[in-house]
Amino acid sequence: MPPKLVFVLPIVLLGWAIQAILRPPPTKLCGSPGGPPLTSPRIKLRDGRYLAYREDGVQKDKARFKIITVHAFDSTKDFPLPVSKELVEELGIYLLAFDRAGYGESDPNPDRDVKSEALDIEELADQLELGQKFYVLGTSMGGYSVWGCLQYIPHRLSGAALVVPIINYWWPSFPAELSRQAFKKLVVPEQRTLWLAHHVPSLLYLWMTQRWLPSSAAAMHHPEIFSKHDMEVLQKMMAMPRTIENKSRQQGTSESIHRDLLVAFGSWEFDPMNITNPFSQNEGSVHIWQGYEDRLVLVELQRYISKKLPWIKYHEVPEGGHMFMLVDGWTDRIIKALLVGEEPSDV
Repeated sequence: MPPKLVFVLPIVLLGWAIQAILRPPPTKLCGSPGGPPLTSPRIKLRDGRYLAYREDGVQKDKARFKIITVHAFDSTKDFPLPVSKELVEELGIYLLAFDRAGYGESDPNPDRDVKSEALDIEELADQLELGQKFYVLGTSMGGYSVWGCLQYIPHRLSGAALVVPIINYWWPSFPAELSRQAFKKLVVPEQRTLWLAHHVPSLLYLWMTQRWLPSSAAAMHHPEIFSKHDMEVLQKMMAMPRTIENKSRQQGTSESIHRDLLVAFGSWEFDPMNITNPFSQNEGSVHIWQGYEDRLVLVELQRYISKKLPWIKYHEVPEGGHMFMLVDGWTDRIIKALLVGEEPSDV
C-alpha cells in the first residue's frame, strides 16, 4: 500500500466513524412505512411539511376569543390546557393547540428556529381561518415561540401570555454576572447540556444519548429540578387516571427534544429585551407568569426581563414552581388576565 494511502486511510475511516456517532438516526415520520400512525388532523405548510393540530373549546365561528396554545418541552398538543369548562363557555373561548415541528404528529423541521416557529403559528391560524388577530399562550419551552411571535408577527396578535417561559442565558442584554450566577444555580447535568447546546451543538446528540454521565435533567425528569410545590403537583397528577399517551418522542428525539434545546439555547437573531411594545395604544397586553420557587427557569432573570420591558405585565407566584399553572385554578386566572384584564390580587 502506498505510504500516503497508509496515512490518509485511517484518518478518513476515523472521520466516517465520528460522523456516524454524531449523526442522529433517521426520523420515523408519522404515516410512513414503519412510522407511527396518523390520528390527528393536519395542515400542509407552504414548505411541504405537515403540522398536526387539535381544537377545543367553543365552536370557532361562535368564539369571542381565539387562543393558540404552544406546548412545553417533551410534550404535545394532546395535553390540553387545564382551563375550566365553565370559563371557556362563559367567555366563549376557542382553543387551538398544535404539535411543534418534530413533536407528536408534526413533521420535523431541520431548519427549525425561533422565527420558523412563529411563522408556523401564523400559517396555522390562516389555514384554519382564525381571522386577522388571535391570542398566543406558551408554556415553558413554548415560550420561545411566543417571543418569536412578538418579534416577527406582532401585527397578528391580540395578546400574549408566557408562562414560566424558558430563558436563554446568552441573550446579550443580560449582565454577564447575573446570567453567570443564575446559570450556576442549575443542576450540573443541565448546565452541561445547555452549555453544549449553545457552544458545541454538533455534540448535543452524542451527549444526550451517552450513558456514562447524566445529561439533560429536564429530559430525564430528574427529581432535583422539581420544587416542593412541583412535587405536590406531580403527586396530584399521578393520583389521577392516566388517559393520555405522551407521543412527544414517537418520531425520534433528535428532531423533538434535542432540536428544542438547540433552538432555545442557541444563538437567536434577536434579543427579546429589545422588542418594542406591540400594543402601544393598550389594545392588547403581554403577560409573563413566573413561579418564585421554579428551579428550571430562574426568577431573578425573569425579573430582569420585566424591568427591561416595563410594558409587560409581570406576575410572580410566591409558592409556585415550574408547574404551578396545572393546579388550583391558575390557568383560569392566567386566561382571565390575558382576555379580560382581570388581574389576580395576590401576585
